[in-house]
Amino acid sequence: MTDRGGSGYGGDTPYFPPPPDRGTPVPDGPTPDAPRPEPPTPPAQQNTTELRRLHPLTPVLRGWKVFAAAVAIATQQLYGDLQLGWLLIGIAASIPLGAAYGFISWRATRFRIDSEDLRLETGVLFRRSRRVRLDRLQAVDVVRPLVARALGLAELRLEVAGGSSSEAPLAYLSEPAAQQLRAELLARAAGLHHDTPEAPESVLVKVPLTRLVEGQLRSVGLILTVTAAVLLVTAAVVTGEWAILTFAIPAAVGIVPAIARSVIVHFDFTVAESPDGLRLRHGLLETRAQTVPPGRVQAVRIIEPLLWRSKGWCRVEVNIAGYVGREGQALANVLLPVASREEAFALLSRVLPDVDVRSIPTYGVPRRARWCDPVSWRGNAAGADDRVFIARRGRLQREIDVVPHERVQSARLTQGPLQRRLGLATVHLDTSPGPVHPTAHHRDAKDARDLLDAEVALARASRAGARPERWMRPPDAPAGPTVTR
Repeated sequence: MTDRGGSGYGGDTPYFPPPPDRGTPVPDGPTPDAPRPEPPTPPAQQNTTELRRLHPLTPVLRGWKVFAAAVAIATQQLYGDLQLGWLLIGIAASIPLGAAYGFISWRATRFRIDSEDLRLETGVLFRRSRRVRLDRLQAVDVVRPLVARALGLAELRLEVAGGSSSEAPLAYLSEPAAQQLRAELLARAAGLHHDTPEAPESVLVKVPLTRLVEGQLRSVGLILTVTAAVLLVTAAVVTGEWAILTFAIPAAVGIVPAIARSVIVHFDFTVAESPDGLRLRHGLLETRAQTVPPGRVQAVRIIEPLLWRSKGWCRVEVNIAGYVGREGQALANVLLPVASREEAFALLSRVLPDVDVRSIPTYGVPRRARWCDPVSWRGNAAGADDRVFIARRGRLQREIDVVPHERVQSARLTQGPLQRRLGLATVHLDTSPGPVHPTAHHRDAKDARDLLDAEVALARASRAGARPERWMRPPDAPAGPTVTR
C-alpha cells in the first residue's frame, strides 16, 4: 500500500468502468423462420409442505422462564412479611404453571414452508401469523444455547432484509432437523430443489485458543487495570487504608467480564468456505453457526492494535446486510477475532474477489492536518481503484476500511470550525449499519470535494453495472431458472 502525500484521488481523473455490453439488438416479435422458444422449465419444487411443529421438549425450555420469575419474586419477598413456607409453596406451584404455559405455547406454534415464503403461526391468547419471503433471506443461523445443547436441541434464526429483528425464530428443533431445515431454506432461497443437500465446505482459518487468549491479554484496558490494581494494593499496604481497594472494583467489574466473554463467544472460531458463502462457527457455552452469503458484505475493517503488532496480528470486522439489533450485529460483525496479516488479507480476497488492498495507492493529508489530529495525522490516507474505496488511519491503533463502490449508500462532506479555518474537510461514506464507517479524515478541502465527486460517480457506475443477486448466485453467474451447487 503506497502513501503519497498531497492532494489527489487515484490520479488526475477518476476511473469509470465501461458500460456493459448489451449485444446486438433483437427485433420485436418472433421471425417467421425462427421457431418459438420454449419457456424455461422451473426447477422441481415442492409448492407447499405440511404444517410442522417444534420439538416436543420445547415446553421444557420455555416453561423454565415462569419458574425463574417465581424464584426471583420469592427472593425479593424473603425480606418482606411473607413466611418462607408460603414462598416455597408459590415456587412449587410455578412448576406446573410453567409446564402448562410451555405446552400450550408449543401446541399453538406451527410453521410451513411454501415455494416462496415461510409461514409461522404463534400465539396463545392472540394468534399471530407471519410470512417470511425466502428471496429476502440474508442469513440463516443455527444457535445452540447451553441448556438446549444438553437436550440435543438447536434454534434457527432467520435474518431478513428490512426486518427490525430476527424474523421467525424457530426454537427449538433437534439438531439434525435444524440443519436439514436450514439446508432446505437455503436451497429454496437460491431457487434450487428443496431436497438439495447442504453444500460441502473447506476450512480456511481456525483460530487457536492460545492465540485468542493471548490476544485478549494483550489488551491496553486490561494492562491499565492490572497496573492500577497493583498501585492501589501497594498504597493500601503502605498506608494501612484497605478501603482504597474499593476503587479497583469498578474497573475490574468492567474489563474482566468483557475479556472473558470475548473468549467464550469466539471460542473455537472457524471460518470455512462453501458455494453458499463463508461459514463461521464459534462459541463455548452457546455455539453459533453463521453463513455470510456472497454479496452481503458491505464493508470490511482490518484493525491492528498497538500490542498486537509485534506478533503481526489483526482483527477483521465487517458490515453485513440484514443483521439488525445490537446483539445480532455484535455477534455477526466479527469475521476473524485474532489472525495474522496474511490470513486476514487472504480472507479479504475471498470476501472481495480480485481486490488486492495492499496494491491500491493511498494519498496522505497535508501537514496542517496535525493541528486537528496531532498524534495520528501521518497515518491518515485514502485512495480507490475501480472496485473499492480504501481509507486508513491511526498511529497507535492502525485501521484499514475497505468498501466496494456499489455498496456505498450515501457520501457526505463535513467541516468543523477548525477545519474550515485550516481549509480541511472530512469525507464520510455510509453503508449498512455496523462497526465499519469508512472515513477520510482532515483532507485538503478541494481534494475532499474531488474525492467526494469521484466516489459518487464510481458508486453510480458500479451499481449500474451490477445485477441483482440471489443466495449462492454471484453477479457474474449466468441467468437462468436453476443454479447447481
